[in-house]
Amino acid sequence: MKIKQVTTFCAAMITLGIGVTVAQAPNNPPPPRAGLTITASEFPDGGVIPAKFTRTVENPVSPKLEWKNILPNAVSFTLIVHDPDTSRSKTTEDVLHWMIVNLPADAREIAEGVGTSSAVKLPNGAMQMKNRTGAPGYAAMAAGTGPYHHYLFELYELDTKLDVGPEATRAEVLKAMDGHVIEKGVTFGRFRREK
Repeated sequence: MKIKQVTTFCAAMITLGIGVTVAQAPNNPPPPRAGLTITASEFPDGGVIPAKFTRTVENPVSPKLEWKNILPNAVSFTLIVHDPDTSRSKTTEDVLHWMIVNLPADAREIAEGVGTSSAVKLPNGAMQMKNRTGAPGYAAMAAGTGPYHHYLFELYELDTKLDVGPEATRAEVLKAMDGHVIEKGVTFGRFRREK
């Protein structure tokens, strides 16, 4: 009799254990959300930048850029395009080619030529800041005939609009962004002059 009771008790415990195990099996978690992604329509990430966006042509234009996977709490975007393979005037500062602040949260692209046309108005208070030449807008790539230079297109997704004026430097823009960056997307292109 005792053996039967012990056997019944063990069977009940095994059944209960299996039931608990099944009940505690975790649900499959949802796949991770894709992060902010920026792309250039005319060259792939890491690809060679076409001549029309460089100083190898008489009238270069700025490339079309698109982005996706925006967080719901985004308020604005800042675009910074620079060449980290060059330093300016024996300093640690690299070459700034283009900077736009306060692109609105509902923006998903910058059309080709926006950075090189003074007639283009940017939406909702967005501003093209001064580039390496001291002028606002896009300064086309102008690397020499040596190794490829890498041009970074960095898009910062912010939880605020920046309180900066049109004379703000990149350092001042970066300082204003500090503590407000919720995501960052980067693509890059390569360029060198052919011999």
